[in-house]
Amino acid sequence: MSGKFTIVRLTIGGEHFEILVHPDAALGYKMGKKIEPSQVIAVDEVYSDASKGLRVSTEKLMKYFQTSDMSKAAEIILKKGELQLTSEQRRKLIEDKKKQIISIISKNYVDPKTGLPHPPLRIEQAMKEVKVSIDPFKDAEEQAKIVIEELRKILPLKSERLKVMVKIPSQYAPQAIGVLKSFGEILDEKWGSDGSLTTIIEIPAGVHSALLDKLGSITKGSAQASIMR
Repeated sequence: MSGKFTIVRLTIGGEHFEILVHPDAALGYKMGKKIEPSQVIAVDEVYSDASKGLRVSTEKLMKYFQTSDMSKAAEIILKKGELQLTSEQRRKLIEDKKKQIISIISKNYVDPKTGLPHPPLRIEQAMKEVKVSIDPFKDAEEQAKIVIEELRKILPLKSERLKVMVKIPSQYAPQAIGVLKSFGEILDEKWGSDGSLTTIIEIPAGVHSALLDKLGSITKGSAQASIMR
């Protein structure tokens, strides 16, 4: 098998079916990008073992795919089968997913001793220490729940949300409202007759500083924000 290709594998009724695909196009297809199967499938052949060049018989194609057309069977395998990632693809996907998980934890959990979020590097080191396993295809939010339980063995974590009252001058309010919605849930929204905006927003404690920095930047320091007790 050429090093330029990788495999998509599907097992039906104990029988193994494999096709050769272009690695990057196949990954894009599996990640939901609009890519035609013809751009993904490298060879219109179905194998029982691609590395040995063992082709599947027409009889087996008919039995398991209801077609003798190799290209149609290959498309079914592409759609339903499991992509064998290259080592570089797996490394990058895991790294990207790890960053997403760390970001979720940093935004939503704080150190109960200080009330501040743990730095991303500290979270990453703790993940290494407890030997967290990351699935490159599983949802980051779902994995974060599992990771948090593991991290709590060595890292104090507290989920905390804040209610913040924010007042924005009229000239910055239209831009600020979008920023506020991206950081949390707006519980109350009042527009003044002069176009100014007063809101109460609920946010994860870990994003409080980032929210203040962003509001300060877009309002040139004129925004007012106070935590509601």
